[in-house]
Amino acid sequence: MTRLIGLAGILAISFSAIFVRLADVSPTTAAFYRVAYALPVLYVASRFMRDDRTHRERLLALGAGVLFAADLTVWFTSIDYIGAGLATVVANSQVLWVGLLAWMLLGERPRRTAFVVVPVALVGITLIGGLGQDDAYGTDPVRGVILALLAGLTYSAFLLVYRASNRRMGPPAGPLLDTTAGAAVAMLVISRFDGDFSFAFTWPSHGWLIALGVVSQSLGWLLISVVLPRLPALDTSMMLLLQPASTVLWAQLIFTETLSEVQWIGAGIVFTTILGAGLAGAAGMRRAALVAPEP
Repeated sequence: MTRLIGLAGILAISFSAIFVRLADVSPTTAAFYRVAYALPVLYVASRFMRDDRTHRERLLALGAGVLFAADLTVWFTSIDYIGAGLATVVANSQVLWVGLLAWMLLGERPRRTAFVVVPVALVGITLIGGLGQDDAYGTDPVRGVILALLAGLTYSAFLLVYRASNRRMGPPAGPLLDTTAGAAVAMLVISRFDGDFSFAFTWPSHGWLIALGVVSQSLGWLLISVVLPRLPALDTSMMLLLQPASTVLWAQLIFTETLSEVQWIGAGIVFTTILGAGLAGAAGMRRAALVAPEP
């Protein structure tokens, strides 16, 4: 049953990029409403869960929300350039970068595996960029890959701060609510620099944004935060791979995102390195904050 709940959470967030494309609004607008529509759901959920975090932990969760807002902004922007599927694949390279950032910032030396898989992943990411080929999918594959890679890095930083805000691994609704609130405030600031940002309620765009906030940000993340720490390392690693693979499938079925052969090879390389990094990392630490898929 635990595995089924975890699977449901992973599948819920695998639709994040799909909802963004269907909403057809600016990246900043999508990012803001993702967290704004999630707040009421998470507030209600937090009322039913014990929350004894310290004031410092709550502030850290709010700070994590600022990093989360930056991640959503660049990730959603990359979708415009490279499509929902490839943007999610590249952004999920955070599984590789989080160990390196923990090494540089916290002194947590990564496993030897990281020094092997990271260079290989960079080769795969370069291939996803299309190497200048005319048949590469996306309006600007190179820019899309750079932004998605930046999303993976900012998400890695978010994970480290989010982990620090909930080290005791208590009920997730409280920390997730604080983080989402911090992201909402940060997105309001970022929106001032986006001329395409809009508060106007339009249909069906906001129907997809509501789905994004409720299904991905609220339901998906609550299930993942509760379940992943309780799963065996192998199960955790396989679920890490399921999320970007599912998004690629949905993008193929819904948007007919036809990738070039080189991009498929690149995606396959990145899938393989994500799995390898997930297996190695989850074996040493099963905390959800260190093995969480891209939101």
